[in-house]
Amino acid sequence: MIRKSYSKRAVGRMFFVAFILAFGATEFGGVLRAQEGVQGSSASGAQFTSDLAGIVTSTLNPAQIAILHWYNANLTTQFAVGKTPVGVAFDGASIWVVNSADKTVDKLRASDGTLLGSFAVGGNPIGDAFDGANIWVANYLDGTVTKLRASDGALQGTFTVGSGPVAVAFDGANVWVTNVGSNNVTKLQASNGTVLGTFAVGTNPTGLAFDGVNIWVANQGSNSVTKLNASSGATLGTFPVGTAPLGVAFDGTNIWVANQSSNNVTKLKASTGAHLGTFAVGTNPYGVAFDGANIWVANRGSGNVTELRATNGSTVGTYAVGACPYYLAFDGSSIWVADECSNTLSKL
Repeated sequence: MIRKSYSKRAVGRMFFVAFILAFGATEFGGVLRAQEGVQGSSASGAQFTSDLAGIVTSTLNPAQIAILHWYNANLTTQFAVGKTPVGVAFDGASIWVVNSADKTVDKLRASDGTLLGSFAVGGNPIGDAFDGANIWVANYLDGTVTKLRASDGALQGTFTVGSGPVAVAFDGANVWVTNVGSNNVTKLQASNGTVLGTFAVGTNPTGLAFDGVNIWVANQGSNSVTKLNASSGATLGTFPVGTAPLGVAFDGTNIWVANQSSNNVTKLKASTGAHLGTFAVGTNPYGVAFDGANIWVANRGSGNVTELRATNGSTVGTYAVGACPYYLAFDGSSIWVADECSNTLSKL
């Protein structure tokens, strides 16, 4: 028989290990039971309290770790705005939301949603855009666009465009406006509002976007998008998409179009107009925005927004917002969604 002798240090180490194992069996067993109570198991509240009671006497308190779990990090905050909010734009520090029924735009601080001001515009305003210094708002009933200084909301001018202007985009020097009633787009010099041209597109043009060189226009009535050269206004192509296209966004390489009546979005290669895919979203998609990695779509008919990977169109998530989300914008950190039925602006 072989006998082994152990030093006092070795014996101490073995005792320590045994203690840890015993502690783990006792304490973490209680933790697991406590976690079950947190996550809605059949354990009673009394049992849950009893389990925790044996843990809190320990200075290690592993319950603080046990109750952590994975969850959806997209938490929505809502802010009250004016009546029937639709258009949304970001100016680098603040969010501007168009209140169609009030004939106003509200300016909110992007960091915390504080209302900084409300400013009068024209009749039935819908879309808006930022030009680097000013906010431009399309006034549907008046056939005009209003220019407001972003720093303080001061009126800089009101300029006549086509019939039923609905959306606005900035190309770095000029402002483009879609005129749904006259089937064209108007190009204005951003510095002074001078009309530089009016260019025919498809039927009932709605949303539009700038890709760095060209303007893309969604033609709701002809189920297509028109590509115009931003410098000359020349038509470079017309490409079929889904049914009743509305919103348009550029992701740095491709154009994304929300198709209201076919409940999907179309992805086109910006350089050629080639069709790269069609992806299902919610009901009646309206607005589209790009956050630097993903595409966000406001689904007016289903009261939510869909997040898609720009690389392959796969769905990242669907998030509830107000009852009737319309347009949306990205502020570099969060997505802002205007909800025309609940008179709120959601921040995700």
